[in-house]
Amino acid sequence: MAAPIRALVTGAAGQIGYSLVIQIANGSVFGKDQPVELVMLDVPFCAQSLDGVKMELQDCAFSTLTGVEAVTDEAAAFKNIDYAFLVGAMPRKEGMERKDLLAANVKIFKSQGKALAEHAKSTTKVLVVGNPANTNAFICAKYAAPKIPAENFSAMTRLDHNRALAQVAARAGVSVGSVKNVIIWGNHSSTQFPDVRHAKVQKDGKEADAYTAVNDTAFLQGEFISIVQKRGAAIIDRRKLSSAMSAAKAACDHIRDWHVGTQQGQWVSMAVPSDGSYGVPEGLIFSFPVEICPQSKKWKIVQGLELDDFAKQKIDVTTKELLEERDEALKACEAANM
Repeated sequence: MAAPIRALVTGAAGQIGYSLVIQIANGSVFGKDQPVELVMLDVPFCAQSLDGVKMELQDCAFSTLTGVEAVTDEAAAFKNIDYAFLVGAMPRKEGMERKDLLAANVKIFKSQGKALAEHAKSTTKVLVVGNPANTNAFICAKYAAPKIPAENFSAMTRLDHNRALAQVAARAGVSVGSVKNVIIWGNHSSTQFPDVRHAKVQKDGKEADAYTAVNDTAFLQGEFISIVQKRGAAIIDRRKLSSAMSAAKAACDHIRDWHVGTQQGQWVSMAVPSDGSYGVPEGLIFSFPVEICPQSKKWKIVQGLELDDFAKQKIDVTTKELLEERDEALKACEAANM
């Protein structure tokens, strides 16, 4: 039997965490033959709830789950982990300005970055789910360096990617499995650019580009983008709660592909440190189309995609927002003597 993978979920007593841990425990992420040790971290206030989640996981009797820990201490949580799902973050509250949200999350992700450096393996792979995810990942990576390399950090835009797949499939009249290679560029925010110019759709026994399959350019360059950008808010409006189920599924998709690799000829969207590709400033945590090698488990940004003026303008907008967020977060670090 393979050695267990030690996986951490922060904010595990919350809604996303509750939907997430069962998928990790049952083998949906790392495989049905891969043992998993699950570590769940949350704030002391949630200790009792966290213990209840642990009890439920034990009662599920998963053959893949070799151990489960419920902790409120970062040192214990980050010790020797292989993967981290950083879900817990300060949510934006009514009346809170963006700079206040960034300042609050700087403290959380600075602390977790230092905990990674002090207690985790140098090979640990980190997915940041808590918003603002891209900038939180940037801060976390900053404080985990140099022990853990920047390329081991990513932020989640897979939920947006999945939303884009579903919208194209519905409009083209095909199943989601018939659509591939949509792209989410930039920030996990309302400035993100869902791009289907390079996407492919299997329809009527043939492969066509998404624009041909959908046959509605106005939709793909207008309403489609808005639907994907604002989907989370639309769900909150109807459900009165956040999109926890789909977010947890997307986090599992993200880590599974990072662990197993992508299929040849297919890419997925991940927010990763830029290497300067497509004119994005180096080091910025930015969502790109990536391919992941099954052998090395390393991602690489898909190169050579042509961008028209429409795409370039959209990418410029989300890049500007991310640069502003990064600078505000760094200022918050200085102001807090961090």
